[in-house]
Amino acid sequence: MSVPSNLKYTKDHEWVLIEGDIATIGITDFAQGELGDIVYVEVETVDETLDREEVFGTVEAVKTVSDLFLPLSGEIIEFNESLESEPEKVNSDPYGDGWMIKLRISNTEEIEDLLDDAAYKEIIGA
Repeated sequence: MSVPSNLKYTKDHEWVLIEGDIATIGITDFAQGELGDIVYVEVETVDETLDREEVFGTVEAVKTVSDLFLPLSGEIIEFNESLESEPEKVNSDPYGDGWMIKLRISNTEEIEDLLDDAAYKEIIGA
């Protein structure tokens, strides 16, 4: 199970890559492993501005549906549309081709509340 050190994490098992005021967001390797085979990713919040902790979409696996919670406040500027036809990318490459959204961060102070890789590893017992 990989937990890249260049990313930030949430207790809800999402990862965040911050580049300037843009955050790329997906679910962690641990999360995709717990969910199992992902069959559908739905994000209907593109061009919306949401607060941290609001639901921005859902992930559907064979056995369950899980809400996706926004780790930072901001405007959702892009959805990884390749997931519409290939949702399994979330399983095969959660930190790469399986990314879900890009967000324009509206409150950079919230970044301080995200977990680093060591703190996230403690949560998942890695």
